[in-house]
Amino acid sequence: MPPNEADEPPTLTLCHDPAIRPIDDISKEITSAASVRQTGRTTKRRFVIFAGTIIAIILMSTTCLALRSPLSSAGYPPSANFQNGKFHNAEPAFETGFAKGAAMFWRFMTKKSPDAVPKRPIVVQPMDRDSLETAPDNSLWRLGHSTVLLKLAGKFWLTDPVLSERASPVPFAGPKRFQTTPIAADALPAIEAVILSHDHYDHLDRATILAIEPKVGRFVAPLGVGERLVAWGIPAAKVQQLDWWQETRIDQLQIVATPARHFSGRSLTDRDRTLWASWVLIAPELKVFFGGDSGYFDGFTKIGERFGPFDLTMIEAGAYDRDWPSIHMTPEESVQAHLDLHGRRLMPIHNGTFDLALHSWTEPFERILSRAKTFGTDVLTPRFGERVDLRNPAPSTSWWR
Repeated sequence: MPPNEADEPPTLTLCHDPAIRPIDDISKEITSAASVRQTGRTTKRRFVIFAGTIIAIILMSTTCLALRSPLSSAGYPPSANFQNGKFHNAEPAFETGFAKGAAMFWRFMTKKSPDAVPKRPIVVQPMDRDSLETAPDNSLWRLGHSTVLLKLAGKFWLTDPVLSERASPVPFAGPKRFQTTPIAADALPAIEAVILSHDHYDHLDRATILAIEPKVGRFVAPLGVGERLVAWGIPAAKVQQLDWWQETRIDQLQIVATPARHFSGRSLTDRDRTLWASWVLIAPELKVFFGGDSGYFDGFTKIGERFGPFDLTMIEAGAYDRDWPSIHMTPEESVQAHLDLHGRRLMPIHNGTFDLALHSWTEPFERILSRAKTFGTDVLTPRFGERVDLRNPAPSTSWWR
């Protein structure tokens, strides 16, 4: 992922043209020498943050043992999706080489929206354990990015928990949260299961996993991701790994691993060594789809035909870009995926928390609402920490405006 500017004061963003040009061109047109120096410092800061993250990843790759093929030692049958030492998408997805990577880096350095991060604090709804425990069944709270707490069948379920300040391998660089979390890890109630979509840092945070482990009954993950958890010290008895189309039942919730179009990896040496997935959650009164990360593909239609209709779809809408169209959806594609799934209500996730692309932080919300209006799709956009009644949700507000 590109580096993040969330820790950069808004006053350093001087250019309000979303197509920010290289410094050599800007210097010819900006008459204020102070403005030129300030813009130069902004670009330099971006470079330092990005370089720091890359160096950290390189050090991790060279000093730590690369993750072995998860199928070499795991206690499950070989996967049809695993060939030649890697997992594969049903439809080919994003690959990059040095030239393309360099071009993407230059775009990030020079073309980033001046509104990539909020210019004022985002107000969140504080949460506490007592209010969660007494909340009615069929409730939902969005904690940030793709982290969602659900109360279904009388138990709590948590998706892709990331409660740290940064989505990064190191605490000093990388994408920084736009806002505080509405609840701390130690204040969460007992969690029946954590459901993981893949191993990228903005979805699988080691610090959060270790902090909540004592109160989690089980971790449900795609193939190979569970191996990471065990390596971190999570008891193997708590970890369950599934391939696409495999399922498990925990208490009254049926959990099905379904395909996604994405990739995996946490260093320079382990790309696609673990599987990625979307998830179908079937409770006695509700059916929910959790999309994780995915580019648009015909898998949504297949999932909808097999398990739809869904009362709620939680689908990514954020961190998209023309340079990686097959691994993240545009907001318009997210609406189409919802329709393919035969969803009733759509809650866009993977936005409003980390700076992971070039678009403004509010653009995903505006575009998905505009597209959804065309189809009469009901979109839920709760504040972080706000309770949503999944049976009868209150109208959402445009809190980001």
